[in-house]
Amino acid sequence: MDLLRVLNFMPLWLVVLGVVATFQVYSVGLMLLCRRKWGPDQLRLNNEVAGFKFSVIGVLYAVLLGFVVIAVWEDFRNTEAAVRNEAKAIANLTQLSYALPEPAGSGIRAPVVAYADEVRRSEWPAMARGLPSDPASHAIAHVTEAILDLQADQLRDLALYQQALRLLGVIEDNRNERLDSADGSVPPILWLVLVGGAMIVLGYPAFFGTSNLIAQTLMTAALAALVALALLPALILDYPFTGDVTISSAPFDQAMQQMPPHLKGHPPPGFEPAPPRP
Repeated sequence: MDLLRVLNFMPLWLVVLGVVATFQVYSVGLMLLCRRKWGPDQLRLNNEVAGFKFSVIGVLYAVLLGFVVIAVWEDFRNTEAAVRNEAKAIANLTQLSYALPEPAGSGIRAPVVAYADEVRRSEWPAMARGLPSDPASHAIAHVTEAILDLQADQLRDLALYQQALRLLGVIEDNRNERLDSADGSVPPILWLVLVGGAMIVLGYPAFFGTSNLIAQTLMTAALAALVALALLPALILDYPFTGDVTISSAPFDQAMQQMPPHLKGHPPPGFEPAPPRP
């Protein structure tokens, strides 16, 4: 959803403040309007029946909200794992290329380095918009072509060829997983249910009446803040490459520095560390 992505592009403190304030204004404002229209004495007659219904609605919404937050958090962690596994496979494939005869080894090493560089430089900003990077797609295609062009004439070369194919599959599978997560994992209909449920839960305090206006206002505002803060993790973590809370591309920097012992400190030609992310 474009609106949710726009919210994630905003500073985190502003998103938290805006969501909490919006929920509080809605809940407290509706409560004050109902008190003004019907008065606390009339509303007090609803306390017993409304309290029972509110407890049922609150439990149902808490279960739904908890389920969504846990699902989003697990997807965020799985995407982090996919990034690490992809970077490890790139490092392993780079090391494997040194065991291959030349020019086959350098023929694989160069496109692997180019792919890792494109992922860090172009695909991370593209995933922030929920899109893949064409240069990265072309780079992984060149890696595939280089591996498929290998000539395995000896038994040792055949084993290395099979290992290179396995690592290529790991890279492609984990890349597809992080690209799938870049556009969010919660479907729009579920967001509609979450927001609509929040409006129902936060609207219910308006049907209660107490003699102490300040106490009722504070309780209503606290409830609104609690619901907003519980909903925020799902909103922020659903887009793992957008906003302030994002998955870092640092594993790719570390992967390309994991050279064999005699080559440490001398990465392949064309590799440059990515500039620090703000």
